[in-house]
Amino acid sequence: MNRYNIIIAILIVILCGGILAAANQFIFHNDNGQIIPTQTTNAQTRELIANSSDEPGSVEVIRNVGNPNGEKIAYVVGVHPLEHEVHETLVKLLPETDSLNYNYDIYIINVTKDVGHYGSGYSDQDDKGRQNGQNLAYKYVYPKIVNGSYKTAIDVHSNIGAYPYKTFVFSPINEGSGEKYASDVAKKCENISYYSPESTTSGPFLTIPLNEHGIPAFYFEEYSFADQSTKDMHVRELIKAVDELKFK
Repeated sequence: MNRYNIIIAILIVILCGGILAAANQFIFHNDNGQIIPTQTTNAQTRELIANSSDEPGSVEVIRNVGNPNGEKIAYVVGVHPLEHEVHETLVKLLPETDSLNYNYDIYIINVTKDVGHYGSGYSDQDDKGRQNGQNLAYKYVYPKIVNGSYKTAIDVHSNIGAYPYKTFVFSPINEGSGEKYASDVAKKCENISYYSPESTTSGPFLTIPLNEHGIPAFYFEEYSFADQSTKDMHVRELIKAVDELKFK
């Protein structure tokens, strides 16, 4: 092989390495082998924070989405595993959003035990998968957020349409900053209302203790059976409205 062929071979190796590195910036694999597309920047990282065989699932976090110099905001997905479609929508769309004002961390709970039937959207009050997600949220996500200097936290869920409103935000703690931020989000959105249900099963495991310990937290609820284009539209509205919040 002459020196020109050697040079060409070296250039091909370098080029292929660059292409693979660029491709890896756009995909992540969760513990079930699923690929979750996320557009990353050099500032973004993905960290596994819980993955014990003794647990009913795992927890990971995508850090530094958006403006790395902005105030920190947390999103949480996966507390109730049957509501996974809206969780996947948020995980896909938030990192794709340009020119964000704030710095976002996305906490992802992957329930793997007693999940139920994915895609149905139904989940009854005694569902073991729901409780598994709630336990993981309280054990691993709550302490990370309460000690993480976040300005607010949004817990993302979906519902089967049993409420007067199908797409809404609310805080389980009245007259606090969480309620104010949720109300401000609703005022900025054409398709997202403020509506507070009488009770929530997951509140005591995440949003209530966060509010009680100084982190304003609220829910986003999407309609489980909305088509994907509608879910995309609503989640983009949520992202934009949260990014325009004014903090004390």
